[in-house]
Amino acid sequence: MNTTAINGLASVPAITQYLKSAESCGVDYMALLDAAGIDSALLENNNKHISGAAMERFLALLIPASNDPCFGLHSARFVEPASYSVLGYISMNCSTLRMIQAKIPIYEKIVGDMGVTSIEVDNGYVLQRWACAFTDPVVKRHEVENVLGSWVSYSRNFLNFDGWDAVWFEHSAPEDPALLEDYKALFGCEVLFDQPASGIRVREPVLDLPLPQANEQILQTLLEHATELLAGLDKNQTVSNQVKNILRLMLKQQAPSSQMIAEKLGMSSRTLQRKLGEEGTHYQDVLNELRLELALYFLKNTALSLESIAFELGYAEARSFYRSFKQWTGHTAGSYRTQANA
Repeated sequence: MNTTAINGLASVPAITQYLKSAESCGVDYMALLDAAGIDSALLENNNKHISGAAMERFLALLIPASNDPCFGLHSARFVEPASYSVLGYISMNCSTLRMIQAKIPIYEKIVGDMGVTSIEVDNGYVLQRWACAFTDPVVKRHEVENVLGSWVSYSRNFLNFDGWDAVWFEHSAPEDPALLEDYKALFGCEVLFDQPASGIRVREPVLDLPLPQANEQILQTLLEHATELLAGLDKNQTVSNQVKNILRLMLKQQAPSSQMIAEKLGMSSRTLQRKLGEEGTHYQDVLNELRLELALYFLKNTALSLESIAFELGYAEARSFYRSFKQWTGHTAGSYRTQANA
């Protein structure tokens, strides 16, 4: 068994889902937590995180103890908004699936570093992919099945959406064909194995269907809370990275001033500029770096229009985004998207 650990963090809600599933299997998981180096007292606070390495070690012990060949898949039944920390509640108050997909790369770090979500658009379909960072092959299989199962269960139970077209898994089907009924029961759509990527697929027009529970006022309050959580995760990072991560949460239609960012970090604007200078950069440089990073992501991995991307990046006018992108890359945004998806 390969238990090489990943770097990064995993939120307490991410592991709580597995604990509830373990209880349903009659597993006494306390000794397993100790063996994995996880303080059980830490799990009482949903705002805390454990190391991704510890979570992988714990799952490597818990999966065989469950005696359930589909433990990860079955754990998806216990998903709830809190399973995704504040991101779960943010998604519940977004107006469309397209908006949720645009938010995931910005807020995913709050949930943890167990994997990375990306969006692939092809021939009228959108594949929401998830690349798992775990290295133990057994743990990875169960984690992928849990994540995709949780996405589908969450969208069905909390977004009132059940229109997924198909589920893809990179790994092979279970050896026991009778277990395929469990996949069918959970996903309610076509399930394909041995695919080039793991993810859930949907017809592109569905992304723009309105989600009935969206609330813009609540959404803004949640974004403020997310800003505080992300800032707390970044205390050991450079000031420029802290600034960049707060900007991720605040960019939209208008870029926040350096003074606004300084207030979020609990310092004066002059102190912020001094600390950035000590790191060899300036506020505008950090802002431009983030805008380029997000622009490249949105152009390559989403179907957002160029105007919508400009809005997400904090530009009041789309033409300002077009001009900046050409200055940064030497290409127009449209030509970059065409080449990236060729």
